[in-house]
Amino acid sequence: MTTTRTVPTGVGTTDGIVRGLTAAGVLMSADVHLALYFGGFGSIPVIGLLFMVNAIAGLLIGVGVVAVRHWVVAFLALGFSVATLAGFYLSVAVGLFGFRETLTGTQQVMAEVAEIVGLIGARCCSVRSGGGRRARSYGRSVSHGGDPLR
Repeated sequence: MTTTRTVPTGVGTTDGIVRGLTAAGVLMSADVHLALYFGGFGSIPVIGLLFMVNAIAGLLIGVGVVAVRHWVVAFLALGFSVATLAGFYLSVAVGLFGFRETLTGTQQVMAEVAEIVGLIGARCCSVRSGGGRRARSYGRSVSHGGDPLR
């Protein structure tokens, strides 16, 4: 017996909403770091370069989360969010490359919330995409012979 089903896609699906929120978190974090880079952080040795790298990586990963439905992209978003959040907390707690940050401030709170949203969303995306255990087909008919649960 062969069954055919269509896997839903798009903005209205749970997957689309989670991916949109994940991308929004990653892109907002990248935007905050880019604004801070041009707002004076670019002149701080090492930190300035890291802020620019964060902005570029965040842009690429944020777009990738929406454009490519694969667990690897969700994993990259998760790693980006964890690394950025860890760097922020480390810079608050003990300093990072001679620079010490504070928890308060509009940019700090915006980036922190964005990174938490990106982290939670990326984790949900990686779970929903199966973490590489099985392939999913989005927006196409999928045929399976015999086993309707496959």
